[in-house]
Parts: sequence; C-alpha cells; structure tokens
Amino acid sequence: QLQLVESGGGLVQAGGSLTLSCAASGGNFSKRPLAWLRQAPGKGREIAAAISYIGGGAYYADSVEGRFTISRYNAKNTGYLQMSSVKPEDTAVYYCAARVSGRFSSPFGYDYWGQGTQVTVSS
Repeated sequence: QLQLVESGGGLVQAGGSLTLSCAASGGNFSKRPLAWLRQAPGKGREIAAAISYIGGGAYYADSVEGRFTISRYNAKNTGYLQMSSVKPEDTAVYYCAARVSGRFSSPFGYDYWGQGTQVTVSS
C-alpha cells in the first residue's frame, strides 16, 4: 500500500515562493502518476498540477501555469511542487496523490492520498 506524506506548507507573503514535498513509501511510487490537488476554504478540491510516472509529461491548471512546477525524483521516492509568485488565492490545503491508472490530468480517480499540508498566502 503506497503511503504519501506531504511537508513544506506554511505561511508565505504574496509574491514569494514555497516548495512542497511528498515522500512516498510502501508501494511502486515510480510507476504511479502523481498530482498535487488543493482545496480552498468553502471550495471543491481541484488539481493544481500532475506529472506522469516517469516525469516526461506534466499538466498544470490555468490558474498556476507559469508559476508552479511539479517534479519527481523516483530514486528518492519523492515528489515536489515548487510554487513561485504566489497569490492569496493559492491559499488552500495541498494534497499529494497518486493513481494506479487513468488520465493523470483528471482530478478524479486518484487512489492514494496524503494527509494534506496547509499553505497560506498573505496579501
């Protein structure tokens, strides 16, 4: 059973940068597409970015395109989300998730989830 643990969240000023990490254990991390999904207060969960299992393809939501970068280091069973030029609307709980199959850019169908890490952007 793949287990995911996020870290790196916190409080950051608008325009600043933050990097989230997702540490995986107990499963075939290197064979699983990976995504960062987020949920803001009072809103539904949305996919911010996703990456294929070998890291050759990535998807970004329009709202984060050009500001966020998703990456993974399979040899260390770790995924990352580099956030730059952050905005108050980026405030949310960010979840790392992995899936067995299906289109990695879809927010539905992710099988394994971390507990989430809070990111708060102050204006």
